[in-house]
Amino acid sequence: MKPSDLRRAVAAAVSTAAELGLSADDAAVLHDSNRIAVRLLPCDVLARVAHVEHRAGAEFEVEVARRLAETDAPVAGLAPRVEPGVHVRDGFAITLWQYCEPLPSQDIAPAEYARSLARLHEGMRRIDVPAPHFTDRVAQARRLVDAPALTPDLGEADRRLLGGTLADLSRAIADSGAEMQLLHGEPHPGNLLETGGGPLFIDLETCCRGPVEFDIAHAPEEVGGHYPGADPDLLRQCRILTLAIATSWRWDPDDQLPNGRRLAAQWLDQIRAMLDQGGDPHR
Repeated sequence: MKPSDLRRAVAAAVSTAAELGLSADDAAVLHDSNRIAVRLLPCDVLARVAHVEHRAGAEFEVEVARRLAETDAPVAGLAPRVEPGVHVRDGFAITLWQYCEPLPSQDIAPAEYARSLARLHEGMRRIDVPAPHFTDRVAQARRLVDAPALTPDLGEADRRLLGGTLADLSRAIADSGAEMQLLHGEPHPGNLLETGGGPLFIDLETCCRGPVEFDIAHAPEEVGGHYPGADPDLLRQCRILTLAIATSWRWDPDDQLPNGRRLAAQWLDQIRAMLDQGGDPHR
């Protein structure tokens, strides 16, 4: 967030907590991007704060978390001392969560990562939540790539590479015959905390429907070999597709990921290499 918005967002989180009877004399920003994560003390609650136009995404995340609390899924839960919901204050949408203290080492063994992801998927198969299809995520990325006015700094050759990759692999994965289910959407290492109670997934607003390989593709490469029943060919396609989606978002002028353009250039080279290894034509 912009510095001026950041200060207001933290203040909105503190005021919301106080209004709900939670003590919040101190606030520490743990993550700052399109939305922020703030640890509130001494109540030890995590507030996630986004601009109010993202309220629908926050409501969706709360509903998924509420449903998953009824399963054995390894996810960080909502704050137990307040009613689940989205609180709107000063132009921000605020949700409150349990704060989970991460262990000093964030290195999670591939086998443990795979077991946690499989448990998450099992829990997600047990709940009924309307969610977008993974192809909707692809369509969002394609809208950026296909419109030079929206991504003016993206070169023409790179635009063709990303557009062709998104279109072809999305179609191939959708037509693969793989079972589609509710997924986390972005279960990369940044969204998995190693805690005293075991690994816990966070940030559920990206949930979508698709094959489990779409989720596994976000994890370190070694994890795929430990996930039971994962299709290696489908997983390879999903790895390239998810990388193309993330690369497309980095070219949005409003993208706030630190070093986003440098990462975009690196990921374009990586996509070319992966396609070349598979004999794909988009180079």
